[in-house]
Amino acid sequence: MNKPLISVITVCRNAARTLPATIDSVKAQRYPFLEHCIIDGASSDHTLDILKQHQHLRWISEPDNGIYDAMNKGLAMARGEIIGFLNADDVFAHEGVLQAVAEVLSDKEVGACFADLEFRDERGRILRRYNSGRFHPRRLAWGWMPAHPTLYVRREWYQQIGGYRTDYQIAADYEFVVRLFACARCPYRYVPDVWVYMRPGGISTRGWRSSWILNKEIVRACRENGISTSFFRLMAKLPLKLAEKWIK
Repeated sequence: MNKPLISVITVCRNAARTLPATIDSVKAQRYPFLEHCIIDGASSDHTLDILKQHQHLRWISEPDNGIYDAMNKGLAMARGEIIGFLNADDVFAHEGVLQAVAEVLSDKEVGACFADLEFRDERGRILRRYNSGRFHPRRLAWGWMPAHPTLYVRREWYQQIGGYRTDYQIAADYEFVVRLFACARCPYRYVPDVWVYMRPGGISTRGWRSSWILNKEIVRACRENGISTSFFRLMAKLPLKLAEKWIK
């Protein structure tokens, strides 16, 4: 039985400090049928020097129109039957993640899979665990989605519903999830395991202004795809979010 090629896409700009760990994390995966595509937004630091040191990478470096434009470039470059994204300051939690992805998606009836994510500081201390098991398409109106860096989707579903909307600032990944699971009803499987370690400080967690834009765009994403929601519904999930494990 032929094993599917898995494409891991990393979008970056001026990520010389964290990118090596991300590259090493992908390279350490036990699953051999993979490619790592890196879309660099014309970095001005030493990112290009790092990319040139790794012959196995497929990469481009050029200006883009934002992170979601870069992610769409990655989708266009990727050759895999299964595609996922790993941020330039994130790493896989263990060497068996892509093997687990391949095993889950060996069931042709499953179109996508995802797992949990841990926020960790630079010393490796766990700050918070994002439980993707809480997700269900019915909960999209309340702002729930799987941890996007753990989401792997069959190519045909990208071909069916398209890529990421570039007219969103922060929540195009949420809007994509709405189209994938609510509109297209892609069959999925949740794996109760941690697949990615993420460093805090991403664009969607940078203070109250980012939170306002994020929630505004989540409401927009739902409404544009036929899901009734409001800011009040989004606020209803706050108690569960506050109950997530934070370690001081």
